[in-house]
Amino acid sequence: RRYPTVELRAETFNGSTHVPVPSDSAFLKALLFELRLVDDHVFVEQRDTCTRINHSSVYSVSTAAGELWPVLAFHKSGLIYACVPLVEGTLEPRPPLLTVSGLSQGLALLLGIMDYISPSRKNEAEMNTKIGKLRNLLIQACPLGTPLNTNIRSLNSSFEDIQEMPADKDQPAWRSSTYKGKPQVNVCITEKVKCMQYDQRDVVDTWQVYGAVNCKCDIEGSAPNVTLSLNLPSNAPPLQDIVVHHCVTSVDPAMLMSTSAEPLHDSVYNGPYKFPFIPPSDSFNLCYYTSQVPVPPILGCYQLVEEGSQIKITVNLKLHESIKNSFEYCEARIPFFNRGPIAQLEYKVSYGQLDLSREKSLLVWVIGQKFPKSLEVSLTGTVSFGTAGKEHPTDYVCTGNTAYVKLYFRIPDFTLTGCYVDQHSVQIFVPGKPKITASRELISSDYYLWNSKAPAPMVYKPLLD
Repeated sequence: RRYPTVELRAETFNGSTHVPVPSDSAFLKALLFELRLVDDHVFVEQRDTCTRINHSSVYSVSTAAGELWPVLAFHKSGLIYACVPLVEGTLEPRPPLLTVSGLSQGLALLLGIMDYISPSRKNEAEMNTKIGKLRNLLIQACPLGTPLNTNIRSLNSSFEDIQEMPADKDQPAWRSSTYKGKPQVNVCITEKVKCMQYDQRDVVDTWQVYGAVNCKCDIEGSAPNVTLSLNLPSNAPPLQDIVVHHCVTSVDPAMLMSTSAEPLHDSVYNGPYKFPFIPPSDSFNLCYYTSQVPVPPILGCYQLVEEGSQIKITVNLKLHESIKNSFEYCEARIPFFNRGPIAQLEYKVSYGQLDLSREKSLLVWVIGQKFPKSLEVSLTGTVSFGTAGKEHPTDYVCTGNTAYVKLYFRIPDFTLTGCYVDQHSVQIFVPGKPKITASRELISSDYYLWNSKAPAPMVYKPLLD
């Protein structure tokens, strides 16, 4: 899809140095060449010289009119996803990638298209049907060249419920259809916790919390006003690095100034966090945030020691007393890289059960939905291995005794920050009493315990005074 308005803006920014986007066939030919999907066996200095090693998905494509940059493209499951983002400024000298906002917008749009198409890639007829609908979907997602909604899967491929000219001039562009029925609002706070624990004196454990507030507002009217508040317990650390959806109409500047790059101080904004907005028709993330929580939810240590042909392992886990002891699931996975299948296993667990994967290269310790009253669980075992085959996992980082345990868990109706939505504080300025549903959850994400008996591949040493 081409956007003449965007191409005109690009020409205005660059004047005589502007490189126009060539015809579809010429662009495709040049892109395939640049991605090494044609003539990859031939050395072409302009493309293959070691001075042009590309560390990102942003390319400079050679065309008859000159070098077209930036072209964002990647190859996935037999399909190429590509777009040419607008650089709002001159291209000489080339600006740093991080300063080009169009790149992140274009990537989000391409990932949304990939998410829409990829589930059907094994069924050619279904995939062709989806690609046929894509043009109509892009009119909604990216009407004038600026992505408004990158969740392509949530859009309606027909035009029956899209008003060509809104009946109400106040209706915002992101409300592509109007709802008829009883008003209802669903809000879900999802927090993900990342963690690296080393159990070593000279290495600092690290953890981060990332939150997203997802909303689905079924409300009548062309431009309904909703105000939603996020609240924290009195002793909780403040929310930081807050990023809001473009439908938010106003926000306290102090809320957006709190950043995790600076140490916390008394003047930091700690809520309540009010968000007045005019919601899109579909579900959307109202805001994202981080927070510097004092402790990770599960503390643990992992020890792996090689003794002759055997390996001895010890895993200890402790649930912090401030954490809700009610899981949807909780398990620890212990992979063994660069070794053969597990031939012999002797173990003892204080709680839960231990399973061996079908490939015999992974131990899965299912802790279940609760920790015991002591909040502590342990696993000890001795493992020996057979001859390694091609099907067994390898890893260039985890060699020798450098290994990890990875935790997977979900705690419903709980957030590590304590953040919650007070249903009574949700204000909707429409007739009728709306139904409001609020939920929250904490999910593990990249939660690692590294073997304390071996050097960790990534360490965060404390700063020396």
